[in-house]
Amino acid sequence: MQNFFSHIVKIEDLSQNLHTYNIKATKNQLKQLAALLKVEAVQSFDASFALKLSRKNHRLDIEGVVDSTLTLQSVISLEFFEKTYHAPFKYHFDTALTYQGLKQLDFSIGDEAPDIIENGQIDLVQIAVEQLSLVMEDYPKMEGEEFCFTSEFDAKTTKKAHPFAMLEKLKK
Repeated sequence: MQNFFSHIVKIEDLSQNLHTYNIKATKNQLKQLAALLKVEAVQSFDASFALKLSRKNHRLDIEGVVDSTLTLQSVISLEFFEKTYHAPFKYHFDTALTYQGLKQLDFSIGDEAPDIIENGQIDLVQIAVEQLSLVMEDYPKMEGEEFCFTSEFDAKTTKKAHPFAMLEKLKK
């Protein structure tokens, strides 16, 4: 992700107390988010975080929520509409783990791998944008819209258009 809009937190600067952060995007950042998310517009983007570091357990727990209102285009009617998203999330980072160390860990299929902190810091905005993109629909549609497919061919038309229909007439 581009670093046009970021909020970097260095792990070494954190104490073991609970740290809270609230992030609200400016008008310029909303435009940049719209381009990044490939939507018509981002009307609002607010994220709140609670970080708790445990140096003894080499663990950073993050809980938060992203609230955002987006202007989307319906894939059915092609009309623009606004949709509000509320995306709560939790992350568990291992502050001592490296990518090399992750390769050596033994995981079962159902296990979740811990997240790794790169360069001793995390970007809270990157986490929030990722969470928002995970709850967005791939094919947005307005509430109540349904895609109904009706074929332009009926049984009679299909029979007439059959490639061997001419041969049947010659046979008679």
